[in-house]
Amino acid sequence: MIKYLTIAPNTFTWTQEIQKSRFILNLARIDSEESARAFIDHISKTHYKANHNVFAYVLGNNDDIKRYSDNGEPSGTAGIPMLEVLQKNEVHDVVAVVTRYFGGTKLGAGGLIRAYAGTVAEGIKAAGLVARLTQLRVTITIDYKNSDILTYWLTNHDYKIIATQYDVSVHTTVPVSASVVPEFQTEVNNLLDGHATFQIGEETFFEIPVK
Repeated sequence: MIKYLTIAPNTFTWTQEIQKSRFILNLARIDSEESARAFIDHISKTHYKANHNVFAYVLGNNDDIKRYSDNGEPSGTAGIPMLEVLQKNEVHDVVAVVTRYFGGTKLGAGGLIRAYAGTVAEGIKAAGLVARLTQLRVTITIDYKNSDILTYWLTNHDYKIIATQYDVSVHTTVPVSASVVPEFQTEVNNLLDGHATFQIGEETFFEIPVK
């Protein structure tokens, strides 16, 4: 299983005000340096009147590509702190752009570092993260009378229901790690007194919310 975290939405915006300066964070998922640059250019054009549009991004499962820019802020006070927050949160394939509208009060080097890093950290927290996991698509077929019981059990055991189909029976599909499929089947059968059948589907990537 490969640990891969990224932001939950494809794009996300978060804003805060510090000492009368407005800091606007824009996050986006990216799949190449071209898409990162395109997003940075889009935000820069949208906020062309801003004093600064600082960016940082990471690409690849192992952060093979890392880029940042202070965009006119004192060296080391903006882009690097943002990049460090991305790496600390272990997110991948994400670009962060923080737009600053200067409010007239200078923050100093330490204040700028806290402002840019804090804006990215709080924005990521607000956006939420997902883990992309390689799992098997398991479909459980049960009687209607057991549907609520199974749904309650799956929810309480942090299994994400990705599909439910109804015909003469109920077919509930969840992603399950290959290593725990036998244990999963045993637990569901024990729960429903053996009144469940399983179809083990293909292995694929699923995105699971991180609490």
